[in-house]
Amino acid sequence: MEGNGIMTKRKKTNVLDFNKHLKDLEAHFPMVQILDETGKVVNADLMPDLTDEQLVELFSDMLWSRALNDRSTTLARQGRLGFFAPTAGQEASQLASYFAFNKGDILLPGYRDIPQLIKHGLPVHKAFLWSRGHVVGNEYPEDLKAYPPQIIIGAQYVQAAGAGLGLKRRGKDNVALTYTGDGGSSQGDFYEGINFAGAFKAPVVFYIQNNGYAISTPRHKQTAAVTLAQKAVAAGVPGIQVDGMDPLAVYAVSKAARDWAIAGNGPVVIETITSRFGPHSLSGDDPKRYRDQASFDEWDKKDPLIRFRNYLTEKGIWDEAKEVALLEKVDEELKQAVKDADSTPKQKISDSLKVMFEEPTYTIKEQIKEFEAKEGNQ
Repeated sequence: MEGNGIMTKRKKTNVLDFNKHLKDLEAHFPMVQILDETGKVVNADLMPDLTDEQLVELFSDMLWSRALNDRSTTLARQGRLGFFAPTAGQEASQLASYFAFNKGDILLPGYRDIPQLIKHGLPVHKAFLWSRGHVVGNEYPEDLKAYPPQIIIGAQYVQAAGAGLGLKRRGKDNVALTYTGDGGSSQGDFYEGINFAGAFKAPVVFYIQNNGYAISTPRHKQTAAVTLAQKAVAAGVPGIQVDGMDPLAVYAVSKAARDWAIAGNGPVVIETITSRFGPHSLSGDDPKRYRDQASFDEWDKKDPLIRFRNYLTEKGIWDEAKEVALLEKVDEELKQAVKDADSTPKQKISDSLKVMFEEPTYTIKEQIKEFEAKEGNQ
C-alpha cells in the first residue's frame, strides 16, 4: 500500500534469479580489440600513443620471438636443448604485453615466457643453458630484476604478490608482472596470489595467457567461468579480457594496468585470448591428438605477425626488405648464442657437491675427492 492509500502491485525482484546473476557478470568482460584479423583498426578510441619507431620496434621483437621459437624447436629436436615450450602464436600476448613495462619492473615468468625474460636482460645463450638444466642458465646479471622461469603451475602468482608488496613498501615506482596459462588459473596459487595482492594493494599485473588448452585439457573442461578475467572479481580486483593476437590492444591494456598499479590502486588481472600454434612442449606432446585441423586453420588466420605486418605496411613503415634484413641479423645472433652455450664448460658433480653446504661435511669432502678423481680422468 502506498502513502495515498492506493494498493499497488509490488515489483518482482530478480535477486534470486541466478541465471541473471551469471549473465550480468559475463556482460562486464567483453574482449578488447583494436586491430581485426586483417590488421584494420576497429577501435580507434583505444589506439595507444606509440611512435612509428616504437611500432617498428615492437614488431621487430615479435619477429625475433618467432625466430627464437623456430631455432629452439630445431635445437630441441636435435637433442641440443632440454625442456622447451613453443611460443609461436603468442608473440602479441607475450611481447606486446612486456613492451608496456621497463627494466625496473620485476618479471616472474612461467616456463613458456622465455622471450620476455630475454628482453628483460637474460642473455640468449643462458636461456639455452637453462633449458639444458645447466646451472649457468640461472646465474643472472646483477641488474636483471627477474625470477627464473617457474615450472610449478601458478606458483609465480604467489611470488609476484610478495614481490609487488616489497616494491610498495620500499616506495619503488615499479610493478611486478607475471604470466600463467589458462590451466594456471585453475590452481590454488592463482587465487591466493591475486587475493593477497588485492588485500595489500600490491602493484602487480597478472596475466592469464588463455591459449585454449592446459596441455591437452580444453578450456571448457577446466572451469565453468565464461571468461577467466572474471575470476578477479572474487579477489576484489579489476579483471579484463583482451584479444591476445592483437598487439596494439594487448599493449594498450597492459599500459593502462601498469599505470593503475603504479598509482597505488593495486593489481590487475589480464586475460589474453591467444593460441599456441604447436605442441604444449617438445617433451612428447602431440596436439593432433586433442585438436582437429579446423582449430589450427582458424587460429592461423589470426596470426599476430600477419595482422601487425598488414597494419604497419599500410602505414608505410614496414616492407619485405626490412623484414629480410632483420631476420638475417637475428639468425646470426641466434647462431652465436648457440655457440656460446655449447662452449660453456660442462657441469661437474664435484662442483655441485662443493656448494651443497657452506662448509662441506666430512662425508661430502670425501665425495668431492672421489668425483674430482673420476672427472680428472675424463
